[in-house]
Amino acid sequence: MDYQNRAGSKFGGGGVASHSATNADRRERLRKLALETIDLDKDPYFFKNHVGSFECKLCLTVHQNDGSYLAHTQGKKHQTNLARRAAREQKEGKSQIDPNTGLPVGVVGAGFGAGMVRKNTVKIGRPGYRITKVRDQVTRQQGLLFQLQYPEIGQNVVPKVRFMSAFEQRIDDPPDKNYQYMLIASEPYETCGFKLQARR
Repeated sequence: MDYQNRAGSKFGGGGVASHSATNADRRERLRKLALETIDLDKDPYFFKNHVGSFECKLCLTVHQNDGSYLAHTQGKKHQTNLARRAAREQKEGKSQIDPNTGLPVGVVGAGFGAGMVRKNTVKIGRPGYRITKVRDQVTRQQGLLFQLQYPEIGQNVVPKVRFMSAFEQRIDDPPDKNYQYMLIASEPYETCGFKLQARR
């Protein structure tokens, strides 16, 4: 931080920093230090919403930048909520943590309540695919035909298809509302995503 040429300082003395400048510098140093030690991608409560701000899913708080979120995680409210959740899980016997998600076993991706057991299968690569432009004979409306090959999936397994808006995805930053994304997933293949024009 440059303290030179401030009011009340001698030449070459470094100057007198205001309280706000000192606090801003301290916050920036703490943010850089926290980012070196904490990986936000593995934090199960960290969520970036469609507006671009950050949310804590545990405390239901909104933060304008990652530094503010990191400061929140060290605060009393977040630590109290973590302790409360750990005590509740201990009481309910859910103390086992899934190493992939960092959340308690049975909460995310385990077919909770559906009677399905999630298989931790190794991804075997992308499926073969072909995209063809088509046109309806009657309405003359244009369309796309997606053909994907999944030779290794089960007999009665239907791949899952989901359309995602530009504000939900995390690939393109900033989001472009002129595009939407189609995701197709089926175990044990990798999920395929297609970027499409959002025509209205």
